[in-house]
Amino acid sequence: MTLRERPYGQFRFLVDLGGGAESGDFTAGFQEVTGLGFEVTVAEYRNGNSLESGPMKITGTSKVADVTFKRGVIGDDSLYVWLDQIRNGAQEEALRTVRIDLLPESGDPTPAQTWTLKRARIIKCTGPALNGKGTESAVEEIVLACERMEMEF
Repeated sequence: MTLRERPYGQFRFLVDLGGGAESGDFTAGFQEVTGLGFEVTVAEYRNGNSLESGPMKITGTSKVADVTFKRGVIGDDSLYVWLDQIRNGAQEEALRTVRIDLLPESGDPTPAQTWTLKRARIIKCTGPALNGKGTESAVEEIVLACERMEMEF
C-alpha cells in the first residue's frame, strides 16, 4: 500500500468477471461500478438486572450490498450467458469471484485497491433505454449479489 496525500481518481478501474478464463482476464469494460459496501448488523440487548438503563450493542451478521455495473452495449453475450446459467438452475456452477481493481493515474498496472466479490451472481439485467431522438450511447446495467466482499490495499 502506498500512502498518498490526495485520494485516487475514480476513473481508472478494471473489472474481472471471473468467467473461467485465465485469472486477470479483464474482458469487460464498464463505465460505472456502484454499491461497493457492506454493513454489520447490531442487536440491542439489556438484562433485566442491569444497572445501566441503556441496552448493550451485540455484533450480529454482516451483509454485502448489491453492486451495479453499467456498460455500453457492445454486442458481447457473455453476461447474458452467465445470467442464463443462473436462471436455468446451474446455481453452484454459476457462482463467480469478481474482482474490481482501482488503478493509479500514473498508468502503473499495480492496483491501488482491489475489491473481491465472493460467490457473486447476476440478480438483475436491464437493457438500454432506446430513443430515436437521443444522442447518448446505449447502456446496459447488471446488478450482482454476492455473499462476501474483501478489500486489499
